Amino acid sequence: MWYAIISEDIENSLPLRKQARPAHLERLEALKNDGRLLIAGPHPAIDNEDPGEAGFTGSLVVAEFDSLASAQAWADADPYVAAGVYARVVVKPFKKVLP
Repeated sequence: MWYAIISEDIENSLPLRKQARPAHLERLEALKNDGRLLIAGPHPAIDNEDPGEAGFTGSLVVAEFDSLASAQAWADADPYVAAGVYARVVVKPFKKVLP
C-alpha cells in the first residue's frame, strides 16, 4: 500500500537540511530503485521553485510499504529526523486515484 509521509521543518532548518541531504536522498534513491517511490520533494518556504536562503517548510514522500508500521519505521529513521530538521512527521495511508 502507498503511504504519505508528511514532514514539517523546524524554523530555519536550511543549514541542517544541507548537512543531512546526501544521506536523505540516498534513502529516497533506494526506494526509487526498488520501484516503491511515487513522489518525493520539499515544500519551498516561498512561492518559488528555488527558495534560496528562505529554505523549506517541510517535505512530502509517497512510497509503498508493507504496513503503516513499516512506513513509520522508515520515516523515523530518516537522516532529517536524526539531524533535527523535522519538528513533526505524520505518516498516513494513501490511496492513489489519479492519474
